[in-house]
Amino acid sequence: MVIGMCEGCQKSEVARVISALRQRGLEPRIISAGSNVVLGVVEEMSQGLAQELSQEIGALPAVEEINHFGSSWKLASRNFRAETTAIKLGRRTVGDGEVVVMAGPCAVESREAYLDLARKLAPLGAGVLRGGAFKPRTSPYSFRGLGEEGLRIMAEAREITGLPIITEVLRASDVELVARYADVLQIGTRNMQNFALLEAVGDTDKPVMLKRGMMATIKELLLSAEYILARGNWQVILCERGVRTFEPETRNTLDISAVPLLKQHTHLPVLVDPSHAAGKRELVPALARAAVAAGADALMIEVHADPENALSDGRQSLTPAAFAEVMAELSALAGAMGRSLGMAA
Repeated sequence: MVIGMCEGCQKSEVARVISALRQRGLEPRIISAGSNVVLGVVEEMSQGLAQELSQEIGALPAVEEINHFGSSWKLASRNFRAETTAIKLGRRTVGDGEVVVMAGPCAVESREAYLDLARKLAPLGAGVLRGGAFKPRTSPYSFRGLGEEGLRIMAEAREITGLPIITEVLRASDVELVARYADVLQIGTRNMQNFALLEAVGDTDKPVMLKRGMMATIKELLLSAEYILARGNWQVILCERGVRTFEPETRNTLDISAVPLLKQHTHLPVLVDPSHAAGKRELVPALARAAVAAGADALMIEVHADPENALSDGRQSLTPAAFAEVMAELSALAGAMGRSLGMAA
């Protein structure tokens, strides 16, 4: 339920509405303050209670209008917040019209290799450094990351380049550790509906990048985001990374329609990961361009100095030289659309 107060109404009149809602066991949230106060109630309620409240509160002289949420995701809904949420990441902002590119290897393999790559990516326009310290792998025998040592290496790269770092957290019990080092917490596709983990990152003050599950619907993605928002963390970036279909030619199938669809449904910024969608590096540039054209707020692109010998996802990783070419193409495309890629000066 969204309650719009009359312009310039008194604080006492707003307090009266809040009191009436709390008497029914509800906890209203102030969506907008100032001269046009808007209140939101996101708790589930019966149809009968909703009708009673509409009549009771609607009769108050300072209440201008009452609208009901048309979706089961409430805090993430455009009805709750009309403008796109902007999330500050270092010198860049996701959600304000700029296209922010996150880049780096799938996994942090060694200190020397990661720091060398970070030094190359910073001047090429990367706004955020990515890398996996804890890796969820299909096979238990594959390289699964360096753990806390990987986090320390990424933190060192941040000190050298000035760029924020994003890395995945796998378990609720690891959130405190990862948040100690990382600027952005990533929830991977396999954990999109790990509700204990979602609530744990929701209790932090760190931005969260939530990846769509490989077989998840748009609704399921938004409801997973709702778990984070409901804990008080509004800094959520949604990630479209391809869904599993019958097509074997690509690792996944990039659902480019998810970008404008999410833009209709939610105020949360949208990121596209063309690397995991394609699984083939030669397809990444085209999918990255498509994402920007569709209105994505950010991209995540895997880059490795020696993809053929990468310990994880080398087939989909670009070389630094190829990444530079992609960034030049994206910069031109973004400019033609009246947007900026936020390239380093």
